[in-house]
Amino acid sequence: MSAGRSYPGWLWVPVGVAALFVLLPLAAIVAHVDWPHFLALIGSPSSLDALRLSVVSALLSTAVCVLLGVPTAVVLARGRFPGQSFGRALVLVPLVLPPVVSGLALLYTVGRHGLLGPLFAELGWQVPFTFLAVVLAQSFVSLPFIVISLEGALRTAVDSHDEIAIAYGASRTQVLFKVTLPSLGPALVSGIVLSFARSLGEFGATITVAGSLQGVTRTLPLEIYLQNNLDPDAAVALSLLLILVSLAVVLVAGRPWRRALGDELLELLGTGTSAARGRMEA
Repeated sequence: MSAGRSYPGWLWVPVGVAALFVLLPLAAIVAHVDWPHFLALIGSPSSLDALRLSVVSALLSTAVCVLLGVPTAVVLARGRFPGQSFGRALVLVPLVLPPVVSGLALLYTVGRHGLLGPLFAELGWQVPFTFLAVVLAQSFVSLPFIVISLEGALRTAVDSHDEIAIAYGASRTQVLFKVTLPSLGPALVSGIVLSFARSLGEFGATITVAGSLQGVTRTLPLEIYLQNNLDPDAAVALSLLLILVSLAVVLVAGRPWRRALGDELLELLGTGTSAARGRMEA
């Protein structure tokens, strides 16, 4: 056994099978791309509309996930309250639900005859089959990713810095924004990137609650589904484009600079804590 290896060599057999299991379908897409017309296929008006809509909606849904997911992760990791386990399981439900079921749940919540439909009708709001429905569907299925990333990091993080800051007179809100969250840099980046990637590839919930209207609700996955019936070459080209974007997102999420970012934040935090302690002692 080579130095530094702490696992049996036969594990490389299932690893190789797993690699082929992932790589062969991707290679099949690459092999079927109409390369001479690739740029024309991905540059059609409907394709560009779908790409723009996907990126904008994914960015907005990621922002929603950050606004809702960060407080949820902090409360679940650091709080103690009745029903905490049930609350954690509830947040993770969108991970195990089929996307179509998620879309139906949202439709029966915000639809005309849904739970909130009469209220929205009185206010003059229409959510289903609008751009807002796209963002809503993507946010619903992507929220668990940022909660999982942050809650796991919070559970393993040492909270001594929080206690020191509180002891020196900082409010809990100041501790949250100046101590707790800055120390979670890598986990926060991972959660944001994974939420964005999940939103970018969302299909089932989106088509159920938002439909497929060009320039309004038809995202890139929906465009691929449509083109697969109309122009298979365009569907393959757009699929490759989505694969490349997804691969880039995953590579960004796993880059070593995330750890460097976390170390830098912790170093800045330590400098700030020392300065604050000096002011308090003075």
